[in-house]
Amino acid sequence: MRGAYDAGVTNEPARSRLATLPTPLETGPDLPGDVRVWVKRDDLTGLGVGGNKARKLEFLCGDAIASGARSLVTVGAAQSNHCRMTAAAGTVLGLEVHLVLSGERPEVATGNQLLSTLFGAQLHFTGAEPSHWGELEIAREGLVEQLAADGAAPYSIPIGGTTAIGALGYLGAFVELMDQFETADVQPVAIVHASSSGGTHAGLVAGRALYRSRGRTDRLPEILAIGVAKGVNHGIPDVADLARGTLAVAGFPDVEVEPADVVLDTRWMGSDYAVPTDEADRAIGWAARHGGWVLDRTYSGKGFAGLLGNAAEGRWPGGSDVVFVHTGGLPALFAPGGAPPT
Repeated sequence: MRGAYDAGVTNEPARSRLATLPTPLETGPDLPGDVRVWVKRDDLTGLGVGGNKARKLEFLCGDAIASGARSLVTVGAAQSNHCRMTAAAGTVLGLEVHLVLSGERPEVATGNQLLSTLFGAQLHFTGAEPSHWGELEIAREGLVEQLAADGAAPYSIPIGGTTAIGALGYLGAFVELMDQFETADVQPVAIVHASSSGGTHAGLVAGRALYRSRGRTDRLPEILAIGVAKGVNHGIPDVADLARGTLAVAGFPDVEVEPADVVLDTRWMGSDYAVPTDEADRAIGWAARHGGWVLDRTYSGKGFAGLLGNAAEGRWPGGSDVVFVHTGGLPALFAPGGAPPT
């Protein structure tokens, strides 16, 4: 099963090549409990300063172009990495981009908003709280209706690019990782990542289920998601159902996803989505000083806090290998409140 998404997929959907793949798999220092960490550098996907959304956007944008869209509309928190990368994808592909964002328009754009503006996107501020995803999605739907009436032929993308089509990107990432494990002659016991809208999680679960269906049960790592948003922590979306939909879109409708395939640790979000935690701030410092990795306070920092916490609790045997998927988030550090105290 070699070659990222090209691993025997029978019905590959339309795809726009936007990401620099494969991303590196780096060895790092030992975690607590004598567990060695490897970091999958999906912060280095290239598109618009990089991040995990490039993999999803390859398939979402491919579908948009195939459907005749001339514009993209998506939604997220004020400092959304997904929105910034959608803006970059649009400028690469020649599509107009509209971003529906939480909060009020700032006097000076910073972080992801600055980059989205540089990429030529139109930013629409709703005044909503960053955790009020339902309100944001309603605003997206309203803008899509308006643009459609104006003849802009919009393609609508939900928060995080979380659809069965978007999750194809992380089905491919799982295959890519398995090839890298074979090359490095390593058998990690777990792949750990931050989960907010659930698309990355569903894609990895789908990839694992596909390998299991091919008899590769002896080398399959657990997929451990660290929940950083209320929705996914409460089972919205249903990751197993989304993984099944992803497999169906890929041409594998008969591959089974079992309830036990979805493993979610909800202890690391803190009081709410996008609200910093002391554990995440300490994890950001640990990653910076031990591996030179730059994490953010909303996603990857909380995900890495979950990695460190589970290692300290002895979840994995001493001497084992664990992979952390670095999903990006660098620009958010340069927005107000984006960097932890030093």
